[in-house]
Amino acid sequence: MTQKNSTEVTEFYLLGFGGQQEFQAVLFFVFLVIYTTSIVGNNGMILLINTDSRFQTPMYFFLQHLAFVDICYTSAITPKMLQNFMVGNKYISFGECVIQLLIYGTFAVSDCYLLAAMAVDRYVAICKPLHYPVIMSRTLCIQLVAGSYLIGSINASVHTGFAFSLSFCKSNIINHFFCDLPPILTLSCSKIDINIILSFIFGGFNWTFTMLVVIFSYIYIMAAILKMSSAAGRKKTFSTCASHLTAITIFYGTLSYMYLQPPSEHSQENMKVASVFYGIIIPMLNPLIYSLRNKEVKEAVKTIVKKLFMLSLSC
Repeated sequence: MTQKNSTEVTEFYLLGFGGQQEFQAVLFFVFLVIYTTSIVGNNGMILLINTDSRFQTPMYFFLQHLAFVDICYTSAITPKMLQNFMVGNKYISFGECVIQLLIYGTFAVSDCYLLAAMAVDRYVAICKPLHYPVIMSRTLCIQLVAGSYLIGSINASVHTGFAFSLSFCKSNIINHFFCDLPPILTLSCSKIDINIILSFIFGGFNWTFTMLVVIFSYIYIMAAILKMSSAAGRKKTFSTCASHLTAITIFYGTLSYMYLQPPSEHSQENMKVASVFYGIIIPMLNPLIYSLRNKEVKEAVKTIVKKLFMLSLSC
């Protein structure tokens, strides 16, 4: 790997969805609606959790950080994509590209570990209910969240540092709608063996470790649920996991599609589509999943709506 920073490239061109020029205005409107819904939904979730005493539990503590992470990593890529739909200049400076990859990488990895921490929380709540307040203490919850952010930051810093210390002299056209690691590496005229090894080690560990935590947590959860004698009890207990199970199924299903598909001539276009789902649509879906499938959240939202309605009438 080249140890000095390259001066050949000072900016990159984001190709985006190059074959869809006639649909730029439509795509802008669609993604603007999705992004707006995501920002409003996740901020609303954070506000709701912090203002309602019913949500002062470990599960909702993790959920508000999940909402914050979703806001951060979708905001790292979506505004620039929306800008590129409406202007002819699709260039992004070298520094902006570095920052975009760093922020996106940090919070995308943190998302994985937060979902794993939430799986552990559900395991303790269902399999060790009497010890739940002791095990899932405030201190442990803070440590798990801080660890998620720390791991995400370290991962992103390592990948970003090694990627942008390469020489870029082949081209400055990134075949993507944001500065993602794989298309950036294809532009380098330096050896990228170390970068590939680091991606394999870090990516493989993050995906495998968090996935195993989720799988084993739910194996024990399902075993505990099946041991319950009451059908109503089984249904009620499983319902507490339904939202999280839905979220991780969508999340890891998308990741599997992005990184486990065999290389092909269409793989980069497929990667773009998967990135749209992973980086833009999932952050919008999470608050919907946790509100529509959660009785407590729905009741809290109804209470707030009623209060706002009565307040408007009084004015």
